[in-house]
Amino acid sequence: MTPQDKIAILQHLIQIQSVNANETAVADYIASLFAPYPQAEIVKVPFAPGRDNLVVTIGNPAGPMLGLSGHMDVVAPGDVSAWHHDPFGGEVVGDQLFGRGASDMKSGLAAIVITMLELLETNAPLAGSIRLLATVGEETGEYGAATLTDAGYADQLAGLVIAEPSGLGNVVYTARGVIDYKVVSTGKASHSARPEKGINAIDNLLKFYHAVGPLMAKHTKVDPVLGGLLHNVDLISGGEQINSIPAHAELMANMRTIPAYPNQVIYDELAALIAQLNQEDGVQLTLSYSYPEEAIPGDPQAPLVQLAKQISDQVCGHDTQIIGSGGANDGAEFLRAKGEFTSVELGPGNDSSHQVDEYVSVSEYLQAITVYEALVPAFFAQVAAEVTATEE
Repeated sequence: MTPQDKIAILQHLIQIQSVNANETAVADYIASLFAPYPQAEIVKVPFAPGRDNLVVTIGNPAGPMLGLSGHMDVVAPGDVSAWHHDPFGGEVVGDQLFGRGASDMKSGLAAIVITMLELLETNAPLAGSIRLLATVGEETGEYGAATLTDAGYADQLAGLVIAEPSGLGNVVYTARGVIDYKVVSTGKASHSARPEKGINAIDNLLKFYHAVGPLMAKHTKVDPVLGGLLHNVDLISGGEQINSIPAHAELMANMRTIPAYPNQVIYDELAALIAQLNQEDGVQLTLSYSYPEEAIPGDPQAPLVQLAKQISDQVCGHDTQIIGSGGANDGAEFLRAKGEFTSVELGPGNDSSHQVDEYVSVSEYLQAITVYEALVPAFFAQVAAEVTATEE
């Protein structure tokens, strides 16, 4: 496959507008690339209408399985008039390819797809199998990865590489978890001239707001790589009009967790606070969560982590850093699968993700393919060596 062919695949992916939906169109395009190869096992796994995950498996089923993962959804472009390049055009200017998802993470997705296609094209013998796990809904909750994990598609993995935009100079081995929660306050409406006839839902919601901050601030442990626990109330709404006591109010908060505080610890504390406040006269608060993810602890000395660094060093000619990530990723869901395996993030991209004029370096994108193509056989050799050492 020529470099221009590889660039064209990424451009086509960017031109598919999969903003928090429509991932089936991406899955269908990727599946069409594998269709000429009968040895590729292609499965679409639905999450919702128009939102299919894609699983493609190639190679030797008798050997270990390496997972290569990327998500097919992108965030909204925002104010399109602020862009200097069509957010869904895939325009190339010099060494930069622009578009929503160019960095996060259709370049990484394209790179792992092309890696598998080139292995099929050359009919290279593999000592194991490779499984593409292309997911929906990562940007809003990792529910595609949850669907695939629950269906058993990650149960056989010996290792997992997620092509998130770490930049090829970094291998991410640990990541924060995330808890998004909502608190709804139900009151009773009345005329604002007769507040005693009603129950002010906003007042009761603020009781939670003022209590939860100090409660979360008690978690003072700091991870040496990821930092401390983060808690932010980001959305508040309530009321209907200026002269009515509000019967409804709600807030939504985002937390970024660390391994020192498993999510269940936070769930228990929030539930206890809600129960305590609901003992007060007139207070009616309810708590719900949306796709919380555990933090990924990781081990910087894990064989796959060290191998990814070694391959990136060799291919790219730099000293690859082993780091943590402040953002959650699909690995938190995949690690719920049966069996134990290491998950790493390694992919092309930069800090233009989610921003106006998002872009990826074309040379880095092409280099990522070379990294993955070197990593695959090295991983199988590493697993074989570990098995031999164990047997001895």
